[in-house]
Amino acid sequence: MFNERTVSCYLYVITKYGYPPPARDSRKYLEEMKALGFKSVELEGIREEHLGEMYDIRNDVAGWAKELALNIPIFCIVLPGLSSPIESERNASLALFEKGCDVATAIGAKGVLDNAPLPPYRFPDDIPIVRHYDEDVLRSAAVPDDLEWSAYWEQLVDAYRQACDIAASRNLTYQMHPCLGVLSATTDAFLYFYDAVKRDNLRFNLDTANQFMMQDNLAFSLIRLKGLVDYIHVSDNPGDRVEHLEPGKGAINWEVFFETVDRVGYDGHFGVDVGGHESRVDDLDQAYRNTGEWLEERIG
Repeated sequence: MFNERTVSCYLYVITKYGYPPPARDSRKYLEEMKALGFKSVELEGIREEHLGEMYDIRNDVAGWAKELALNIPIFCIVLPGLSSPIESERNASLALFEKGCDVATAIGAKGVLDNAPLPPYRFPDDIPIVRHYDEDVLRSAAVPDDLEWSAYWEQLVDAYRQACDIAASRNLTYQMHPCLGVLSATTDAFLYFYDAVKRDNLRFNLDTANQFMMQDNLAFSLIRLKGLVDYIHVSDNPGDRVEHLEPGKGAINWEVFFETVDRVGYDGHFGVDVGGHESRVDDLDQAYRNTGEWLEERIG
């Protein structure tokens, strides 16, 4: 079994079973991730319906995890409506976020995680249910005609302060995940957002593949964000497209990265975040085993 700091990300489940995967099958997902050698795993609640189902079975999930001797340090709460320019949508998402924090508390998580705020785009229909807002999706978006940025920014900051306070009331950190098209996709953008929100439990979920693709220097990111990172998503990337590959299959300089991990004294979790429909992964199970073993050699 791998070190408890090594986490199987929910991307494993999504890659096998779709987005969102059926919440009712969560015990099966836990069993499969344990069979790969993990003691720690991620789970998610994805928008209203899926999150509601996870809320309903939260105590069952806690029991299954205990039975299987699994830790669930992070529960992802995927709510793009938190950054909506429409007050009623933000408030509805905050109510869902509170339910997500209740799930996290029930299953013993240390933090909750979501993509960083989605800009107030207007899509042809609803906000698409996708993991990452890739270039094709973003090209279909428009800026609302009545958007006044300073007013929107004030509303956005207030919503995320409320979310941070909800998480803090349950002793949870709130992890911001960087990806293409969001407002805190890079180190600079997160630090700007962090300074605006002014909440100590706001964190940056450093994602090696996404940041490398966006030309965000990983070593400098670790140094500049010292004390603000306690969860790292690990996967490789070629540098020219969104992919989450097994380490060694892309172009990231892992020697420099782990030298910097040691330099800043990082002692948080590492999530194996390989897969997704956008990634060229031939054998998902073996890629997760390989990455878990590879991490074991580097974090002990």
